[in-house]
Amino acid sequence: MAKKEAKEKRQRHDKQVDAEKQPILSHLMALRSVLMVSLGAVAVGFLVAYYAFLTPLMNFITKPITDRGIVIIYTAVSEALTTQLKVSLMAGVVLASPVIFYKLWSFFKPALYEHEIAIFRTLFFVALFLFLLGVVFCYFFVYGLAVDFFLIAGEDLATPMLSIDKYVGFQFSFLLPFGVAFELPVAIYIAASMGWTNYTKLAKTRRYVLLGLSVLAAILTPPDVVSQIMLLIPMYLLFELGIQVSRVVKPRRKHEEDAASVA
Repeated sequence: MAKKEAKEKRQRHDKQVDAEKQPILSHLMALRSVLMVSLGAVAVGFLVAYYAFLTPLMNFITKPITDRGIVIIYTAVSEALTTQLKVSLMAGVVLASPVIFYKLWSFFKPALYEHEIAIFRTLFFVALFLFLLGVVFCYFFVYGLAVDFFLIAGEDLATPMLSIDKYVGFQFSFLLPFGVAFELPVAIYIAASMGWTNYTKLAKTRRYVLLGLSVLAAILTPPDVVSQIMLLIPMYLLFELGIQVSRVVKPRRKHEEDAASVA
């Protein structure tokens, strides 16, 4: 362990010296390469999504409405096309994400220490998994309840004929917050590793966090108890998972102090 800590200290010193020698221009050129390659990958992903997957993608997006016999319309001449372009662009970003992440990884990797590289790699895949889990959970278990609630609330007032652009915008604005909310364990890990919080502090805030998550669930979901509970339960379980993670996290500052004392 002492040899490993000493090795990391030497790496830290070597990286600092290299960073001082490397001109800012080279960093800008590397960043330019990241942006150009990422934009090119998104463009290719957009074309693939538009010409190969647009129809099944649109069917999947509108399925919660069409399955309930609701007519989807467009109210402007260009609305249908622009909505398809927006959906294709978002799908293109998803398809291009491996390239984007690889380029970003290659840009930041030289600035990371050896032990941080493994942590960053694991943290990235965990964050991606939790985000996708949140979106999938919302689509299959919460979003349908929300649609039913809003349709029932307005059934005696007017006949539902939904604009495709507004419907897609509503759907994405509903799904994405769930993906972000499921990042709670990752946020706790980062806060604990930076020394901003720890297991003891988090354990003492359980009742307040439960209250805050209840309010958040009420904001993100329709005003019905079922959908609010279906969001609150997994979010609180993720918070408890984050607490357990913080129990074993070693703050970065303490890690560096221990490394310095060993050297």
